[in-house]
Amino acid sequence: MNDVDTVLFDYWRSSSSYRVRIGLNLLGLTYETCQVDLVSGAQRAAENVARNPQGLVPTLTIDGVELTQSLAILEYLNETRSAGWLPDDPVGRAKVRALSYAIAMEIHPVCNLRVARHAVSLGGTTIEEWMQHFIREGLTDFENMLAKGPGSLYCYGDAATIADICLVPQIYNAKRWAVEMDQFPITVAITLRLEELPAFKSAHPDRARPQS
Repeated sequence: MNDVDTVLFDYWRSSSSYRVRIGLNLLGLTYETCQVDLVSGAQRAAENVARNPQGLVPTLTIDGVELTQSLAILEYLNETRSAGWLPDDPVGRAKVRALSYAIAMEIHPVCNLRVARHAVSLGGTTIEEWMQHFIREGLTDFENMLAKGPGSLYCYGDAATIADICLVPQIYNAKRWAVEMDQFPITVAITLRLEELPAFKSAHPDRARPQS
């Protein structure tokens, strides 16, 4: 399926954008990317705010509409393209959403660079200490959630779900901030399997980074 009118307003190192790239790749959709440079503050420019009122990335233009918030985008793609990223049964869907939210709503917001920089400006910590503390704390909880799960190739079952799409970008950030990963064996094993999938490989920030 080719979506030639699909455009992802992206930033190569954004976890949220990384999730959407994975999702689009898993579906085999053709899309254009338009970089919104978070370092220069382009996300707050009028052009970006016009499409994304929060002044964030990503924004996905698809099917004639503009969508924001990565989890909402992924659920839209799941519903409109029959992606199978959520289990058929209500309990399974709730468990996958819980795993997804543990990353996207617990770890990610407090480790947003805007939040971390403000915390550092108040004194008493460095950005590295802040990131390491909250990523380590969040991944400890995530590992415990996985330990109570069914025991499978991926986060929930043997096919990629929205939880897996959230996990890989978070581990990229954990490595970026030098979080020690040995204490998360289940999480690491799942991540290694996911990173071998072509859709995840091609979404990696090193592939998405603009060429200088």
